[in-house]
Amino acid sequence: MPVPRILVVPGSLRTASYNTRLAALAVKELALAQVEVTRISLADYPLPLFDAEMAAEPGPPQNAVKLHRMFEAHHGIFITSPEYSASVTPLVKNTIDWLSRVHARGERNYAVFKDRAFAIGAASSGSGGGQRSLMALRQILELGCGALVIPEQIAVPHAAEAFDERDNLKDEALAGSLRTLLRRLVDLASVMT
Repeated sequence: MPVPRILVVPGSLRTASYNTRLAALAVKELALAQVEVTRISLADYPLPLFDAEMAAEPGPPQNAVKLHRMFEAHHGIFITSPEYSASVTPLVKNTIDWLSRVHARGERNYAVFKDRAFAIGAASSGSGGGQRSLMALRQILELGCGALVIPEQIAVPHAAEAFDERDNLKDEALAGSLRTLLRRLVDLASVMT
């Protein structure tokens, strides 16, 4: 059976972001699961604010095309999303909007969200752990893009105190939830290989 390829995408560019730390921990856990894992930074794929006219002519920016290819090359995708104003960050939403408009000849919009499994997580300094961001992200991915998002998700509250000096989660229940989430992602991604 082919080894599933998992892409980890932190939805923050902020230095010392809790969501980047959560993404890095996910990479460690996925490596232990012996899958092929890639972590990217959206800083490497800068995109202008989405504009439907720009997407049509002269076509999407090259970074959107490169990011689309990166998504296409993976069977599972884990996105961590900070919470801004009870929703996803503009960075996450803009990235998804651009990805939805990149397609090969004859391919329909949102094709990159099909035939792969998605998992979502958030880390926040607040007591909710980014739950509202996850609700919004799930709605965008499932209803807006038609993606398969697994029911399990991880929300890390009080993130400033949640990680130890080795960037592992201190709370064993949360650590177990992350492992369960990632195991489920790997299982579904394996079916998509």
